[in-house]
Amino acid sequence: MGITRIGEFTPMSDDPDDYRPDSTWALVIDDGDDHGRVDTLVLLFEQMAPGDAIPLHTHTVDEAVVIDEGTGEYRLADRRQEVSAGSVVFIPAGTPHAARNTGDGPLRIHAAFPSESIDIRYLERNPAPGTEDREPSAFRYDPRTGEVTELDQ
Repeated sequence: MGITRIGEFTPMSDDPDDYRPDSTWALVIDDGDDHGRVDTLVLLFEQMAPGDAIPLHTHTVDEAVVIDEGTGEYRLADRRQEVSAGSVVFIPAGTPHAARNTGDGPLRIHAAFPSESIDIRYLERNPAPGTEDREPSAFRYDPRTGEVTELDQ
């Protein structure tokens, strides 16, 4: 619990399923307080480059996304919706979703996950060079430790 600052934004080039080296992101985590509370909230801050897209995927927890700047399109299951600054997207756990920057400038988003880790099961890929023949992966990421655990397909 407390006040913190967003850390350094880093390129999104480490994930072979979601390779977007011109987009950047940062994570912030609140992992409880000094009074024994252990609830955790993970916030993701992203600056998506023009033309970039987050591939279709699911999480086992709810997600809320706030669009701060730019224009784009969100896909929730089979529904597509244009978004812009001030849009809020609520994504129930298990809902396939994707996003795309349709504008000329960055699409700045903030996503919140009420969880101590972020799990992701890709249904589609933005393959990193040299990984085009791989199947989509599934993993759990613990931002407190940096640990990545592969999940069963």
